[in-house]
Amino acid sequence: MNPRKLTVLVVLAAAIGSFFLFDLGQYLNLQTLKAQQAAIADYRDHNPVSSVALYFVIYVLVTALSVPGAALLTLAGGAVFGVLWGTVIVSFASTLGATAAFLIARFLLRDWVGQRFGRRLAAIDEGIKREGAFYLFTLRLVPVFPFFLVNLLLGLTAMRTWTFFWVSQLGMLAGTVAYVNAGTQLARIDSLGGILSPALLGSFAILGVFPLLARRVVERIRRNRVNARWPRPRRFDRNLVVIGGGSAGLVTSYIAAAVRAKVTLVERHKLGGDCLNTGCVPSKALIRSAKFLSHVSRASEFGIAAADARFDFAEVMERVQRVIAQVEPHDSAERYTGLGVDVVQGAARIVSPWEVEIDTADGERRRLTTRAIVIATGARPTVPELPGIEDMGYLTSDTVWSLRALPRRLLVLGGGPIGCELAQAFARFGAQVIQVERGPRLLSREDADVSELVMQRFRHEGIDLRLQHQAKAFIKDREQKILIAEHAGEEVRIAFDTVLIALGRSANLTGYGLEELGVRCGRTIETNALLQTNYPSIYAAGDVAGPYQFTHTAAHQAWYAAVNALFDPIKTFRADYRVIPWATFIEPEVARVGLNEQEAREQGIAYELSTFGIDDLDRAIADSEAHGFIKVLTVPGRDRILGVTIVGEHAGDLIAEYVLAMKQGIGLNRILGTIHIYPTLAEANKYVAGNWKRAHAPERLLQWVERFHTWRRG
Repeated sequence: MNPRKLTVLVVLAAAIGSFFLFDLGQYLNLQTLKAQQAAIADYRDHNPVSSVALYFVIYVLVTALSVPGAALLTLAGGAVFGVLWGTVIVSFASTLGATAAFLIARFLLRDWVGQRFGRRLAAIDEGIKREGAFYLFTLRLVPVFPFFLVNLLLGLTAMRTWTFFWVSQLGMLAGTVAYVNAGTQLARIDSLGGILSPALLGSFAILGVFPLLARRVVERIRRNRVNARWPRPRRFDRNLVVIGGGSAGLVTSYIAAAVRAKVTLVERHKLGGDCLNTGCVPSKALIRSAKFLSHVSRASEFGIAAADARFDFAEVMERVQRVIAQVEPHDSAERYTGLGVDVVQGAARIVSPWEVEIDTADGERRRLTTRAIVIATGARPTVPELPGIEDMGYLTSDTVWSLRALPRRLLVLGGGPIGCELAQAFARFGAQVIQVERGPRLLSREDADVSELVMQRFRHEGIDLRLQHQAKAFIKDREQKILIAEHAGEEVRIAFDTVLIALGRSANLTGYGLEELGVRCGRTIETNALLQTNYPSIYAAGDVAGPYQFTHTAAHQAWYAAVNALFDPIKTFRADYRVIPWATFIEPEVARVGLNEQEAREQGIAYELSTFGIDDLDRAIADSEAHGFIKVLTVPGRDRILGVTIVGEHAGDLIAEYVLAMKQGIGLNRILGTIHIYPTLAEANKYVAGNWKRAHAPERLLQWVERFHTWRRG
């Protein structure tokens, strides 16, 4: 460590240690203040300058060292110096002490934090440069975090010292006045009966109400600040306009109509969004047909000597379209119109925080005023900018459904959930599938043992896995399509007939007026915990908002977006992402909720691991699906569940019990005490709870019980 830093650290530790070692905090409490009130007042009267200087220094030191006592000292300032001079002295002393704490944290820790969390800190610094002064002002005005934490944490950022000083001075002023005024009333108490004086009760009432009033003021300032460029309509055509008719948009509109709000839903293409038309529904229909073929190929495992299945790939893809058509009425314009939603097909563009312009499908242009707007525009497949890719006629998860002929050699670029689901499905139909992944394993967000089980199955089914292959370019060589990739420092050429790009999804951010309006966007639209953008009247939900790109998460967010948009500021709710499950519908199926081992280690969270191998489960053996496992992470020494991973048949269904348990605070003991039907796959949940229980058996008690039984035998 730098010698200067070491010196400062030693001095700081000695000062803080002395404070607690010599119990100096005993002098910074209300009893001492009252007991010494007369002596302090007498000293102030005879030594006005030195009393101010001494009080000022003590206040600065207490604040700079971040030790307890600043609140009591503020009350003392009012009691000793009165409202005017007490406010002046405390205001400057508190700001100077806070700035000292800010600089100490910066000097000692900023470099170390920058080395460990450089990328995250850079993003925070970017936000601090843009809005740091305003956020500091709100933290000072409405103390969500204790002031000493604000001092220390902002010292780790790139905020300018002068900005920190003057914003702190201004932001703490109103609170200082309230506390100092309360201190003047405390000085007037002569007996316990005095605590019930109207003046003192009024001062404490101000302290209690002040944060609420300050929050309202800050919110009003923020709203006026961002909306200042646009005139607010006197009347509104709608309570809510929703842009995008996927899962988030449909649920938002449904909720708005259910509470009798006037809502318009605008969709430029097809209602149902990606999930119905190009995602969840068609992919699961395709996977089901492929799974049937896999069972035919495994006929001998079920005691069938031989089985054969003839199929037409075009008919399989037509079945996919029939499934979509059968589900489609659930998301139709007719259904939502019947529920009270004004459904408009067209392209919507936000032109102000309260206005949406719509170019309808029949060529009409409409402009609606609305109290709130929800952006639910979804996402699209990410296509990399690789040389030659546009000449390949590539497919994505959006366009693969147009296929009617099975590709002979299918190159799947990407090893995430979408790539894995489609790679396995096409391999089961008989395509020669080559799956290219730049990382060392498939499904990199899952634990390594999960990935290994999946990769074993894929290789067994004939999928050619090319791991740690970085795609560089596409070329045509004598009419043959070739991917050029880098592997282990060498160039590799992979021939194929059709390429499917499965590298994740990118939020749909363009064409909706977001850039012109100044709605903050990164990879997704930036939102707060209420799902508001930087414009309080504009919300975002679903894939376009992140952080998860799942249909069920989009619907989950839609409830918060709808309720907050319709009832703010009367009542709002913070979006809850604590229990978000998901599944990858391959074989073996992979489902997860909460933490896995990989994430727990990365985040430094202690855990205990309980496992159960599904290969030992009666129903799995009877179904010839005896593979996979359940892993449950719990708090050390307790049965509270931190996360669950299930690999095996119907994992996406089995995980539901744990989703409910985590949401409702149910531990493994209660799962163990719940009756599960025999024989079912769900029994695995009970067995893993039993394994946890055996690992936590009270051995000492059992030894005494053993002695008791021995005694009873005589």
